[in-house]
Amino acid sequence: MHQLLKSYWIYIFSFIFIAANSILIANEFYYLAILPFVLVIVFMAFFNLDKLMWFIVFTTPLSLNIEELEIGGIGMYLPTEPLMFGIMLLFFLKLIYEKNYDAAIIKHPITIAILFNLSWLLITSLTSEMPVVSFKFLLARLWFVVCFYFIGIQLLKIRNNYKIFFWAYLIPLSFVIIYAVIRLAGYNFQEKPAHWVMQPFFKDHTSYGAILAMYFPILFLFTGKSYPTYQKVFSILLIGIFTIGLILSYTRAAWVSVIAAFILFFIYKYKVRFSWLATLVLVSGIILLLSWNSIVMNLERNNQDSSDKLSEHVESISNVSTDASNLERLNRWNSAFKMFQERPFFGWGPGTYVFQYAPFQLANEKTIISTNAGDNGNAHSEYIGPLAESGVLGALSFILIILTVFYRGSILYHQLPKGELKKVVLATLLGLLTYVVHGMLNNYLDTDKASVPFWGFIALIVAIDIYHSKSLSEPEVE
Repeated sequence: MHQLLKSYWIYIFSFIFIAANSILIANEFYYLAILPFVLVIVFMAFFNLDKLMWFIVFTTPLSLNIEELEIGGIGMYLPTEPLMFGIMLLFFLKLIYEKNYDAAIIKHPITIAILFNLSWLLITSLTSEMPVVSFKFLLARLWFVVCFYFIGIQLLKIRNNYKIFFWAYLIPLSFVIIYAVIRLAGYNFQEKPAHWVMQPFFKDHTSYGAILAMYFPILFLFTGKSYPTYQKVFSILLIGIFTIGLILSYTRAAWVSVIAAFILFFIYKYKVRFSWLATLVLVSGIILLLSWNSIVMNLERNNQDSSDKLSEHVESISNVSTDASNLERLNRWNSAFKMFQERPFFGWGPGTYVFQYAPFQLANEKTIISTNAGDNGNAHSEYIGPLAESGVLGALSFILIILTVFYRGSILYHQLPKGELKKVVLATLLGLLTYVVHGMLNNYLDTDKASVPFWGFIALIVAIDIYHSKSLSEPEVE
């Protein structure tokens, strides 16, 4: 009888909702229709957080920017960032209530580097030229780090969850590639349309290419012997799709980053000594300094602009005399350095570069694509941008994160026995390296597309380091 009454209540509430929603839709009010979805999300946040997190990962390649949809003036991606914001609030409330979080994570060198970076962002937000902009930037950085580093480590504590994390992003991203390639085919695979055919999922070809490069090494991981045949076949298929996507993205920085990842692969594979690498870097640096004038003269002689022909497009990478994209990047960097010189310690405030750089542009450095509105990209560097926005410690604290990740990751890779996790660490480090290299020329960590894999990859390395590396007493089958 009690069960029967509960069933009646379900039917009654369902009837009321359907009737109310029908009346509102008839009056062109559609927002009540999302109520069931909101209730499901709230339920998952409290009782199935892991599934909600995988949902966020899955929707990240497909998320849409509110500003670009012209339905609001807030630069936020739907549905990912509102969900991350809610999860972040729950995380902090739980932390305050339980006063308990794994000390091993807090004491880990990578966590310490991340907390130092966040602390400095907070300080420079207080001293910012535009505090509202800076605190918004800091808030966005917080929900990325909380969700995909601090909560991400807890999820990746379960060994096989790394597969869900990777595939949840790879599968929708492959659909975006197919969508972009089909659209580009309608324009005969020309270079200019390749800049925007991935819209509305990615803002432009550079951010699109950066993410394809990040996941390219991950696909090779799943071709290993320890994975089932269907997964290996699917991975090989996706390697072909991603290769086509990378080539047709016409993203030169992405191509360079993938080459850098292959070089790092051979360095790890053949256990090249650090002393040899340090010597090579030192000698190369000396040669570069001694030959700097002749190198600059040769670069200035290169007049090859971006082109539909891949060979010419590759050649345009070093064109700093006529290629508008390269010249504009130099203009943005020079503006950032001038901003840094004026405020070297605290900077202008996190997220403020785009609003403050215009007066620092010189007339002879401007290009045909220069703008005072800052609507054509940011500082075009994950390292130079923080220098202008958060001063010397802002840039150094971010670089410290990168160095710590690769230092601890390299130690972990060499300590792990041959087997699955050793390959996971290597693939993850290679994926991260593509973004580290790409970050010299572009910056996307203010978007969910790049932040979810970036902080998630770092969380995976820390999770393996803390929870799995000590338990592997016997080597696995290679």
